Amino acid sequence: MRATVARWTAAAALTALCTLPLSAAPSPGRARPAPAAASAAEPHPQINAAIRALVRAREHLKNAAHDFGGHRVAAIGAIDAALVQLKLALEYDKD
Repeated sequence: MRATVARWTAAAALTALCTLPLSAAPSPGRARPAPAAASAAEPHPQINAAIRALVRAREHLKNAAHDFGGHRVAAIGAIDAALVQLKLALEYDKD
């Protein structure tokens, strides 16, 4: 009984794994949507998104109830250093 259930589970998982990429692929007749207008107005959207994510992560760490095994202070320091470098990179690009 266990072997049968295991075989059916494996077969179902393989079927799902093999058909998932097909269902996620865009149909050939449909055009891809144009990139967001924000990327044209914002010269470095990935860097700005990283800055926003790091600021949120820093706030989460500062307000966390525990110290993440002693790594919280070091992580906040690394985030601060990364924010400085990313902001300097954006400033350098303006020149």
